[in-house]
Amino acid sequence: MKSIVTFLCAIIASTTFAADKREPVERDLGSDHFTAGCPVKLTKPVAGDLMALGCSMDVDADVGGDAALAGGNIHVNGNIGQGLYAAGGQLTINGAVGRNARLAGGHVEFGPKSDVAGNISIGAGQVVLKGNVKGYVQASGGQLLIDGAIAGDVDAAAGQIELGPNARIGGKLRYTSREELKRDPAAQVLGVIEKLEPPGGAQARSKGGEGIGHRGGGWLWTTGLLVLAAILVAALPHYFSAVAESLRTNIGMSLLLGFVAFVCVPVAALILLITLVGIPLGLLTILGYLMLLVLGYVSSGIALGDRIVKQIRGDQAITLLWRIGGAMLGMLIIALLARIPWIGGWIAVAALLAGVGALMLQVRRVWRGAPAAA
Repeated sequence: MKSIVTFLCAIIASTTFAADKREPVERDLGSDHFTAGCPVKLTKPVAGDLMALGCSMDVDADVGGDAALAGGNIHVNGNIGQGLYAAGGQLTINGAVGRNARLAGGHVEFGPKSDVAGNISIGAGQVVLKGNVKGYVQASGGQLLIDGAIAGDVDAAAGQIELGPNARIGGKLRYTSREELKRDPAAQVLGVIEKLEPPGGAQARSKGGEGIGHRGGGWLWTTGLLVLAAILVAALPHYFSAVAESLRTNIGMSLLLGFVAFVCVPVAALILLITLVGIPLGLLTILGYLMLLVLGYVSSGIALGDRIVKQIRGDQAITLLWRIGGAMLGMLIIALLARIPWIGGWIAVAALLAGVGALMLQVRRVWRGAPAAA
């Protein structure tokens, strides 16, 4: 996995080039392979690690090492020799995975032909497991269907959890849900089945005062984001107008670049912290990373507000005051959407990644001397 991390950090510049030119990018680093484009289709085997970014993606060839994938619609039909790390709107896995699989997305499905030698960790709106898993499964999301064989334990948190007729769980099933487990009569669980109290359940209801305090802290944070959005638009109106335009016209690439930065920067900071000489730079990198995440999240609110104001006023009648008000409104809408149970967290993550990616695209254009105003 070290080579993938190095690949991620080294390839960002090539990816941003592809974002502007809309041309596919292919790079080899020894036995490892990087590709980015729209769409991406891998038909030749990769001896080492694979890193791929694309609006849609088909991995039809085998990968000898790890695979790190990010895109809108991802299909993995080939076999992955080591670990699989993927994030996207829809993920479908129909091949074998030699070690562990870590995935996040809107809809994640392991088909009947999938076979994972290690463990699975998933966070998604919908999760479907129909293949074989020789280790344990950790899953969280809106809906979870298990209709395959899992040798180890299952830890699940979802709005709805169902065991199909082909479900075979060799260990324990621990689940967190406000609904009762749906279980087909033919489903088998060799270990105990334990239902856990969901967050905000009976314990939280018995401590109403603490809940009020927690909500108050959440709204204080939201108020701070609204103020920050207003300050950024007032101080840098042209720059954040361009960021909003980048997010509107390059939403897919913004999400991909945001995901790359989300993975790459903390790993780079950790590498710096390991070396004594790099500790100060590592600490500065962590601080900058946290600032980038906040700015990215707020940038999505600014972009949403900018869009709303243009719909109301038109392009020719927008004053700075209107843009400031729109930025605060957009940030408030995202904050409210982020509070929706089960899916709110994914909305917040998508807003954060898209905003970070749009900032990266605009920084690159400014660096190259392109016009900053939209």
